[in-house]
Amino acid sequence: MSWEENVRKVVPYTPGEQPKVKNIIKLNTNENPYPPAPAVVEALKNMDAESFKKYPDPTCDVLVEAIADFYEVDKENVFVGVGSDDVLAMAFMTFFNSDKPVLFPDITYSFYDVWAELFRIPYKQIPLLDDFSVRIEDYFGENGGVVLANPNAPTGAQLPIDAVEEVIKRNPDVVVIVDEAYADFGGQSVLPLIDKYDNLLVVQTFSKSRSMAGMRIGYAFGCKKLIKYLLDVKFAYNSYTMNMPALELGSLAIKDRAYFEKTVSMIVNTRERVKKELRGLGFEFADSKTNFVFAKHKEKSGKEIFDYLRANNIIVRRWDAPRIKEHLRISIGTDEEMDILIAKLKEFLG
Repeated sequence: MSWEENVRKVVPYTPGEQPKVKNIIKLNTNENPYPPAPAVVEALKNMDAESFKKYPDPTCDVLVEAIADFYEVDKENVFVGVGSDDVLAMAFMTFFNSDKPVLFPDITYSFYDVWAELFRIPYKQIPLLDDFSVRIEDYFGENGGVVLANPNAPTGAQLPIDAVEEVIKRNPDVVVIVDEAYADFGGQSVLPLIDKYDNLLVVQTFSKSRSMAGMRIGYAFGCKKLIKYLLDVKFAYNSYTMNMPALELGSLAIKDRAYFEKTVSMIVNTRERVKKELRGLGFEFADSKTNFVFAKHKEKSGKEIFDYLRANNIIVRRWDAPRIKEHLRISIGTDEEMDILIAKLKEFLG
């Protein structure tokens, strides 16, 4: 018998390319094109390196309290982790332990099935409709939990809040996770529903709208009992999940509401302009309430366009998967970056 027979084998998640070369317009991982809040930049310059010799606060109070203040909830309703990936993984481990399958769409954040495989959680991927919308009735049957990204990634489509609430209401005996990584760009958050439904977990992140993908800060909201169960698993797994700079800088970032609203507004305005430009060039896509557009061209293949842009130092995201291989997910950059993208597309499309 070989030791390899006891290895937990999984097909890992494939993250977006992080190029090492400069002079690349990077529109492939939905990062924010603008810097973090000014207070974050200033604090980073003056950070006391002496403090790094000690462990960070395991309860993450400075960050938890700042998030609770911003969203006007009790700190016992807040959970934080190393990016929303860490938060979601903890939630999968904590709440999905039945023999019934967890339900999520076939086209969505591709980490969901990876975690299900890793943690040996039964799951079922529910096909989106042809227009990439969710049919909520597909989530009303017996299951071990539900996960919905809203707005969805990579499609950008959004379910109205009453439709999401109907899914929560129809699944009172399991936890429903609503992944709101992109909700700040025009989506409706179901956060107000945590007081109404004790089986709801709402997950958000600093990586997109708060320009801190490199800091790895994610957070979740739920009723106090739900959050307590999450914390129990966290402290059984790793008490010191978040480092000291992330806690301090994250708390400063979320306090600057004016800067947050300004940069989000800039991205939304650029997105709306780019949507018009792309439609004029023959692209088709569902309306996006995110910081990206998931589009395919009426005539040219996704691979042709992807390769042409890559050859011209513009990176977008493409999956070689049957239902979406002709689509490109284009992150919204600065106006200058998007002008170059549109110019190159015009050049290619003639």
